[in-house]
Amino acid sequence: MQNFRYRKPGYVAIQVSDIDRSVAHYRDIVGLTLEQSAAGVAFMRCNEDHHNLVLYAGEQPGLRRMAFQMASDADLDAIEVHLTSLGCTVERVSDGECADLYQGRTIRTRLRSCALQMEFYANMQRAATPFLPSVAKIQRLGHVVVALNDRDAVLKTLVEQLNFKVSDHFGDQVAFLRCFPNPYHHSFGLARTSGADHLHHINFMVSDIDDIGRANNRLQQRQVEIVYGPGRHDISNSIFIYFLDPDGITNEYSFGMEEFAEIDARPPRILPLRPEILDCWGGFPKEKFGKVGKVTS
Repeated sequence: MQNFRYRKPGYVAIQVSDIDRSVAHYRDIVGLTLEQSAAGVAFMRCNEDHHNLVLYAGEQPGLRRMAFQMASDADLDAIEVHLTSLGCTVERVSDGECADLYQGRTIRTRLRSCALQMEFYANMQRAATPFLPSVAKIQRLGHVVVALNDRDAVLKTLVEQLNFKVSDHFGDQVAFLRCFPNPYHHSFGLARTSGADHLHHINFMVSDIDDIGRANNRLQQRQVEIVYGPGRHDISNSIFIYFLDPDGITNEYSFGMEEFAEIDARPPRILPLRPEILDCWGGFPKEKFGKVGKVTS
């Protein structure tokens, strides 16, 4: 059993083709605050942390890395020792880059069998001012889902070696994971793909069901493409809406989610591959849902 604990999914770093256009989308459409920007990079947040989303300029939209905040410095030490013992290449992020990220000691590794870069840190500087919700009452970066060619190998590593717990399986296609002991039904998800590894979607959890309804109207008024919903996930009891950012990366708002106790949590289920499991209101995703965002370096 691994002796390290997570606090939460910390931030996700993505590559975008036009950083100013993407900043406008995530600020004015999604409702994040632009905390800081410089040449080719922008830091955005949806809580009191310095950032929950980092945008990097690049030709092709993609997923740069997924970062998790550990519960303590001791947990960060423990996961570094464990990754090293597994033979993983562990990069200690330079003091200069940590300062640029407003983070304490930070490590990165690439999971075997995929190109996904994972980052782990324990401390991030708080923003100078409180987060003030604008178009939606965003509470947190909820989760990120990736689609992987060798999904089963990555799932095995996360569960058996990195202290992620499976909440549910959607047939053999998607595994919904929580970074233990984070209580929410999923803070990370692994979908199966026969193509190249790619980002499936980025989720932001909101605190009011009206945020979903208002988003439905706002997105249509602003001609932002909705690719799924509004609907309700039977699998996690979340009300959702999915829409595209300017590069076609899928964003999600969700309201409500099953929470798991740290001790004596229910066992994971294997749920049938039926569309009503993903949307018990009877909706279906559009073709562009979860397609854009190559896993990149």
